[in-house]
Amino acid sequence: MPDVVLPCLDEAAALPWVLTRMPPGFRPVVADNGSTDGSADVARRYGARVVRVPQRGFGAACSAGVLATDPDDGVICFLDADASLDPRDLVRVAAPVLSGKADLVLGARVARSVRAWPPHARLANRVLAARLRSRTGVPLTDLGPARAVRRDALVALALTDRRSGYPLEMVLAAAAAGLRIVEVPVAYAPRVGRSKVTGTVRGTLGAVGDMRRVLAQAP
Repeated sequence: MPDVVLPCLDEAAALPWVLTRMPPGFRPVVADNGSTDGSADVARRYGARVVRVPQRGFGAACSAGVLATDPDDGVICFLDADASLDPRDLVRVAAPVLSGKADLVLGARVARSVRAWPPHARLANRVLAARLRSRTGVPLTDLGPARAVRRDALVALALTDRRSGYPLEMVLAAAAAGLRIVEVPVAYAPRVGRSKVTGTVRGTLGAVGDMRRVLAQAP
């Protein structure tokens, strides 16, 4: 069954809920990106494997988490550690990859409230998704953080972004490699604590800047 990479920066308050709702057989790997609130200790207490990631950045955390997964795993999942996404939905996200019907699955977020997905962040995602559809021909509506992917295919993509462009680079590279990419809907709730990205316009603009750079550099 899959390992689940959870990029983490100061999510001690959210981790107990996230880790206690992990589906049976899905093994959490918390990639701690310099937390100062005891997130790593909380993660260990709830049975997660913890990997320390001194290099700051979402992509750096994801990459280190992937390297810490079991090389024999056929599938890797990704999930935010902030309790905005229900780990139980990973069963549905991973199913097309586990059954051999897809190589990469993205969880398309369905917001439970405006507070879950602020208008500025929703608009930025919509614009990026439209550009992604135009570039790849893949009918995606969201750059969702809940994902499942064949481990061997992901490693072969050799992703290089270590900032917020990592999720976009994954999709662009997967499409260029001819991987089968699909979406499934997942519920999106207000996160625990304040987001480092969507919680502020500045954070959202920074993430959009990283993604625009990835788009510009992509073949």
